[in-house]
Amino acid sequence: MLEKGDGFMATYMDAVEEFRDSATAFIQHLNLLAQARDAYQQAMTASAELRSVLDAGDENLRTLMTQLEQALDLHTSKPAPDKKKPEPVKVESIKSSESGSAVRTFP
Repeated sequence: MLEKGDGFMATYMDAVEEFRDSATAFIQHLNLLAQARDAYQQAMTASAELRSVLDAGDENLRTLMTQLEQALDLHTSKPAPDKKKPEPVKVESIKSSESGSAVRTFP
């Protein structure tokens, strides 16, 4: 029975040594986890700020484009269909049977 105990003891000692080595290596690199978390948080904050700036910029561009389109519509608008365009006035010479010229007024 002593041989069985020696096998368990060797397995135990190997496991304890592996645990100690792994835990020591992990602890030595634990600061990397904190650095990774900080960098992640900075990236997420910058991303949110950038998204906010881009959204505001997009909204400003949409507003400006709407204003430009409205100004263009006013500048190039055609007369309303219910209004008639003024007709050109025809000027005719009037011959009078008298020796002088007569003045005629148009209604």
